[in-house]
Amino acid sequence: MTKAPFQTPSSTPQNAPQFTVIRNSSSLMRIYAVLLRHLYLMRASWPRILEMMYWPSIQMVLWGFITQFLMTNSDYIAQASGVLISAVLLWDILFRGQLGFSLSFLEELWSRNIGNLAVSPLRPVEFLISLMMMSMIRTIIGIVPATFLAVLFYEVSIYDLGLPLVLFFSNLLIMGWTIGLLVCALILRVGLGAESMAWLTIFLIAPISAIYYPVSILPDWLQTLAWCLPTAPVFEGMRAILFGEGFQLSLYLHSLGLNLIYFTLGMGIFLWSYRVARKRGLLLQIGE
Repeated sequence: MTKAPFQTPSSTPQNAPQFTVIRNSSSLMRIYAVLLRHLYLMRASWPRILEMMYWPSIQMVLWGFITQFLMTNSDYIAQASGVLISAVLLWDILFRGQLGFSLSFLEELWSRNIGNLAVSPLRPVEFLISLMMMSMIRTIIGIVPATFLAVLFYEVSIYDLGLPLVLFFSNLLIMGWTIGLLVCALILRVGLGAESMAWLTIFLIAPISAIYYPVSILPDWLQTLAWCLPTAPVFEGMRAILFGEGFQLSLYLHSLGLNLIYFTLGMGIFLWSYRVARKRGLLLQIGE
């Protein structure tokens, strides 16, 4: 009597589907594990959730106001073709100033150098002054070539604003530093999960900063918020000069006064957050 040839379990046809199911199940579990990890990370970091909803909402509000203004003021661009380009350049001063400050601070966190600075003789105020100077350098490097390109391509020179340009530049730069201080203070409190706020926060005030349209186009309740920001008086002052109304001292003083208040507040919040993070040893844990 001949015996049937020996067959291993893996070679039997009836066992093949079973191993396929197991292999597919393991693959799904690994995919699910990675997905679950990111879902937990998202749930623990509200800035990440905010970022997903942020850009579509801001773009819709900002361009909605621009469209509404242009529909009711069709001769706006014909009267002052350089207003929009000048507004873009001034807005970039604010954006670059804030981003230059925040990125200089983030680079200390990414390189894990913040702990070394904390135990060095460097004082927090001295650290902030160096960040502000770096922000100014970054802003000048970024904005000056753009101003010459505006002259080359569009024959629009922001330097036609004259001496008020220096006042506008300083006010927008101080406002950028204020936002940078608040962003850095938030990162010290919640960690690098909030680093995206360095790019998001500045655009939160864009719709009510009257960059491309006057404050009067906003709803009444938003006009009140707009005049509570240092940015709206700057852009209104810029338009007044380009429309031949001259330099509005009241708008400049309005912006300067708000800047001094907000900058002092931002400085205090950052120093408080820095002191708490240093006392609790959080500076060595940021980035882990």
